[in-house]
Amino acid sequence: MRRKKIVTIGGGTGSFTLLSGLKKYPVDISAVVSMMDDGGSTGILRDELGVLPPGDVRQCLVALSDSSKEMRELMNYRFEEGSLKGHSFGNLFLSALEKINKNFSKGVEKASQILNVKGEIIPVTDDDTNLFLQLKNGKIIKGESEINHNFEIEKSGIRKIYLNPGAKANKKAVQRILEADLIVIGPGNYYCSIVPNFLVKGISAAVKKSKAKVVFNCNLVNKKGQTEKFYLDDYVKLINEYIGKDRIDFVTFNTQKPSKDLIRKYESQRELLVKLKKKSSKRKYRIIRANLLSNKKIKYSNADSLSNLRSFIRHDEDELSRILMMILEIGNYENIIKEII
Repeated sequence: MRRKKIVTIGGGTGSFTLLSGLKKYPVDISAVVSMMDDGGSTGILRDELGVLPPGDVRQCLVALSDSSKEMRELMNYRFEEGSLKGHSFGNLFLSALEKINKNFSKGVEKASQILNVKGEIIPVTDDDTNLFLQLKNGKIIKGESEINHNFEIEKSGIRKIYLNPGAKANKKAVQRILEADLIVIGPGNYYCSIVPNFLVKGISAAVKKSKAKVVFNCNLVNKKGQTEKFYLDDYVKLINEYIGKDRIDFVTFNTQKPSKDLIRKYESQRELLVKLKKKSSKRKYRIIRANLLSNKKIKYSNADSLSNLRSFIRHDEDELSRILMMILEIGNYENIIKEII
């Protein structure tokens, strides 16, 4: 029997959580990863070595690695002093492999072999590009890091979000999307980890053409100054617009509330839980409501310069992957079961 094929599209800690759960199942996983990061350790390496951004790819490699716990910890280790302060070993490792192989994707393939990765990690593009966002007041915000730190985006409104220079999709990413049984978008930073993938020429066209079911994992919280007013339907509407077609078939939505302390922490930063409007006749997708909140305590390295921006409210990797596997098989059951009353 042919193994089912799952393609994930995203980046950052969202992809790390998603892939950590999916790798426990007998499926073929291809992770298409955003390549526009320019902050922290990744940004420094891009500027000083002229390499492509390794940070998001590193997290995906660690998530899918079947290597020892020590090896996974090594990939995430951040130096806390000296000239390497703030850099993760994994970022340096990937940058070195890119230099040796004279191509980032080939370097990622070598890293996957070394780390015994279950599945494929595919950079969405091998082109060196940056993310730009133009507000309706004419201001242009350059780079993922600057966009992530800007809290006036929603207030001013977005005129255009784009890549400069333009980037073409990794051929393998397009191929895997066309072959997929299930395409999973998110969770992740909306404007910095999810949307950029669909700005790469060839990705949206492949998703439109693919016969796979498409799932969007809705974020748990809205982002201050960027998506504060978003309801679940707003996320789906805009992603479908970036794809160019109503392709989202299912949306996962969390119903569990975080602890009061975490809620207070996020509310103080105006980052509130995503809400779901009452049933709408305009929806062409099904919403799967479930308790998807992780109870694990999140701790970041003292050397992580972006730790204050990283998420402390995350999806539960096991619950999320369990639902995705159910969606993967739902067609088989719907063909058998006529009605449940």
